[in-house]
Amino acid sequence: MLRASHLGINVSHTKQRQGNVLDYNPFLKPWMQPHPNRIAGKGEIERPGQVANIPWQTRSAAPTEYENQLGDALEKVFESGATTLEEVVSGLNEIGLRTLEGRPWDGATFEAELARLAIK
Repeated sequence: MLRASHLGINVSHTKQRQGNVLDYNPFLKPWMQPHPNRIAGKGEIERPGQVANIPWQTRSAAPTEYENQLGDALEKVFESGATTLEEVVSGLNEIGLRTLEGRPWDGATFEAELARLAIK
């Protein structure tokens, strides 16, 4: 596992960490629409051994407490057999997890929250 010190990061200034192992990628570039180059080898694919392969490569920040709670609640809901949007929303409400605004979930708020988290 790559440690923050391997990347030259001063972990004393990094708030979200596990020991001194980063739990997100501070160097993650913003997503850009791909424009493939038609010339072989001219794309922006990393070359093995030239780029540090760190855990959590697709995270630009560590998850918030709310995001962790939502993830844990969704695991419980799906483990209980939920397969439809209505069952997922009902399961979240039964567990007692509320939206960021403190309201019960409905289909529209759940879909909006997933869309918000997807572009975060």
